[in-house]
Amino acid sequence: MKFDVKKLVVSGMLTAVAVALSTFSIPIGASRCFPVQHMVNVMAGVFLGPVYSVAIAFCTSLIRNLLGTGSLLAFPGSMVGALLCGLAYRCTGKLTAACAAEIIGTGFLGAALCYPVAAVLMGKEVALFFYVVPFLMSTLCGTAIAAVLICVLCRSGAFGYLKRQIAAKK
Repeated sequence: MKFDVKKLVVSGMLTAVAVALSTFSIPIGASRCFPVQHMVNVMAGVFLGPVYSVAIAFCTSLIRNLLGTGSLLAFPGSMVGALLCGLAYRCTGKLTAACAAEIIGTGFLGAALCYPVAAVLMGKEVALFFYVVPFLMSTLCGTAIAAVLICVLCRSGAFGYLKRQIAAKK
């Protein structure tokens, strides 16, 4: 597999944004949502595709774990959503499909995949769907932020320009 330098640079920047802003949270009821990873998943899925979006989610989770600001649950929670988001956008070219895929991938599938991670690797006794509600709240917030941001980029004409610049080869 050949990697594109422009895509690697954008991936590094999105990973840095996700790590740097990973402490930003939004209080919702008794819970706190951390939407930045989900926003980055959608942006990466739309601009870079599934391979790069999964790599960004993995690198962000790894760095956050090494820094002590994340948990092992970040891996399945973010990577499944990133994969489905990138695949949905690649197949349909529609932002709504990418957003729906991020929500389903992270909010339901990623949350369910956290069960074996929590039970086996972390020694926590939790129900199978224990993480669905908190993951759904975070991914809904992050996906909404990304959708608004991409819509603003589309209306300004910057979306097409950025897509062309990232895809352009020298």
